[in-house]
Amino acid sequence: MRRNLKEDFLKSFKNQSHIEQLKKVERKFETFQNETTNATEITIYGIIGDSWWDDSVSAADIDNALKSINGDIVINLNSPGGDAFDGIAIYNRLKKHDGKVIINIDGWACSAASVIAMAADELNMGMGSMIMIHEASTIVWGSKTDMRKEADVLDNLEDGIIDIYMTKANVEREEMRNMVDAETWFSAQKAIEIGFATATSSTVEDNDDDELTQMKVEMQAMKDELHQLKNMEPEKPTPVKQNRAVRLF
Repeated sequence: MRRNLKEDFLKSFKNQSHIEQLKKVERKFETFQNETTNATEITIYGIIGDSWWDDSVSAADIDNALKSINGDIVINLNSPGGDAFDGIAIYNRLKKHDGKVIINIDGWACSAASVIAMAADELNMGMGSMIMIHEASTIVWGSKTDMRKEADVLDNLEDGIIDIYMTKANVEREEMRNMVDAETWFSAQKAIEIGFATATSSTVEDNDDDELTQMKVEMQAMKDELHQLKNMEPEKPTPVKQNRAVRLF
């Protein structure tokens, strides 16, 4: 039953070329304090939403975790997506957090997970990682009236999700809507170009290398200056004539 729930969700993807890899993404949810960076790291892997089988990460999980966290957080994200409303709730909860939010996409941020990714103050794309956006979908049983009502709900839901994407995107809203309707997959570089992501693994490494190089240059300059000071001959003091007066007390 658990496997079928995930498969039913993944069947809604128009592009089925990554389905087998996405099926293998298992739930992992944990937090720990990184003493080196003084930030709390949160791992969110697997389906987004509430589940009887404890095989997904829900908005309630995130809310409970954030209640005990102060300061900056780093989220490591790898998810095929899931429940749209849980994704929206997690997005809004992260936006309210009093601290910097850095999100690293380790593999996938599809569907509802792409909404979560938009909450990042800094969004870093790992090597080979991808973001996917698509239409909201649901399963409806009933009359034509029921189906029309549900279609209206999906339209409104999609408008809200596009609002979230547009907080980052550098394209027109209509173009973003077309991307959502068509189901669009973004590589790390494409995610940066559209404005979703701020850096890739390679750019982060390049920046680190530049900072390290600059530090080395500054340290070498300090060493050279100290060496010059050590080798300087001290100036001989100028003799001062003293008046030897007899003082009577």
